[in-house]
Order: sequence, then structure tokens, then C-alpha cells
Amino acid sequence: MSDSANAEKSAADDLKSSGSQQFAPVFLVSYPSIVFLYPSVLAALFGGIFMMWNGNSADADYAVIPARIFLVVLMVNLVVVSFDFPRTTSLTWFFAVVAGVILLFMMFQLKPDLSRTVTAWLNQITPKTNAAFYFIYFLGMSLLYLIVVISRRFDYWEVRSNELLHHHGILSDLKRFSAPSLRIDKEINDVFEYLLLRSGRLILHPSQERKAIVLDNVFFINRKEERITKMLGALQVRVKVDQH
Repeated sequence: MSDSANAEKSAADDLKSSGSQQFAPVFLVSYPSIVFLYPSVLAALFGGIFMMWNGNSADADYAVIPARIFLVVLMVNLVVVSFDFPRTTSLTWFFAVVAGVILLFMMFQLKPDLSRTVTAWLNQITPKTNAAFYFIYFLGMSLLYLIVVISRRFDYWEVRSNELLHHHGILSDLKRFSAPSLRIDKEINDVFEYLLLRSGRLILHPSQERKAIVLDNVFFINRKEERITKMLGALQVRVKVDQH
């Protein structure tokens, strides 16, 4: 090999090494959908504290307040987890809800008797419980979240400037892919899940693999996608400049 070829190879290695040192690794973790139930966990914590603060009597009138809040938050949370809400669908539902609220308001204005009837019916719905129920739900969900966090420590992906690493297994088994030829796609299929945890789907396309690697519920997906794109783009630009 000629001296010029050796010099070019050495320069390319130096550029790759400098690129690896300049950009910190990006860690990608795929979480289960249970993580989106955290608003109901916070509502349960609020309900438990509220009941303890006011005497913790399940028969008291004030017990209705945290119970209603918890049930509404829980039902909305379950709807978010159960269905996908793309941008178009979310806008359609938003305008439908707004139109329904306006229609009900106009009906109540035109028929005060109907308004009083509906209000009386809603007031008859009086769910009540004590602080133990809220704290049991809070502690149970917190335990599940702890298990999820620990399990993710044994299954995650690491993107570096020159390679893609898959850490998995109790003994930290490792699988390597070439990063410079890596292609990534970002998908945000649910607006509400994105609003809750800035999450979405990342699809990785390593050149050596026929099947794409799909990672669902990646937190702060925009920030991580930008970091990966910047990292891989900078490395490709450096190599191309050195080759010329």
C-alpha cells in the first residue's frame, strides 16, 4: 500500500474517531403502553392525600370530589391507551366534541327544565371511597413502573457514531450493527401519547438486516431523532470530504 493511501486511511480513521468523541451515544428504550397511565396514578395520589387531609370518611360528601376526578382521569387514560389518535382523527374528534358542547349549551339555554333534570341526574352519581383505595392503586402502579424500569435496563439500544448496539439479557448480551449505513424512520401515530411523554415510534434499518427494527413508545422521540440524524450525517460528511 502506498504512503498516500496509508495517509488517507489514517486521516479517515482520525475523522471517525473524532466524530465518535464529539457526539455522545443516544440510548433508545421501548416502553410498554402502561407508562401512559401515569395521570391516573397522580390522580390516585391526589385522592389519597385529599381524603387523609379531610378526615378520611368515605361517607362524607367531600369524598365525591376525588372519586369523580379519579374516575374521569382513569377513563380518559384508558381511551388513550386503547385507541390510536392520528392527527386527522384527533382534529375530527376535537371539533365533534366542541360541536357537541355547543349544542348541549344551546339546548340547556332553550330548555331550562332539561338542564335541571340533567344536573339532578348527575348529582345522583356519588362514587365514594376512602384513602386506602387510592393509595393501594398508587402503590400497585408504582411497583409495576419500577418493574418496567428495571426490565428496560436489560433491553435497550445504543446508537454511536460508528455502530448500533443492542444490549439485551440478564448477562448483557450484545449485538452490533454498522451505524454509518443506518436509516431511521420516525412515526407519531398517537397525538395524545405524544403529548403525554413526547413519545413515538422509531424504525431502524441496518444495512445487514432484512427486517426493520421497530421501537414503540420511545420517549422524547424528536430530540433523539435529531441527535441521531446529526451524528450520522456529520460522520458521512467527514468521510466524504476526506475521500476527496
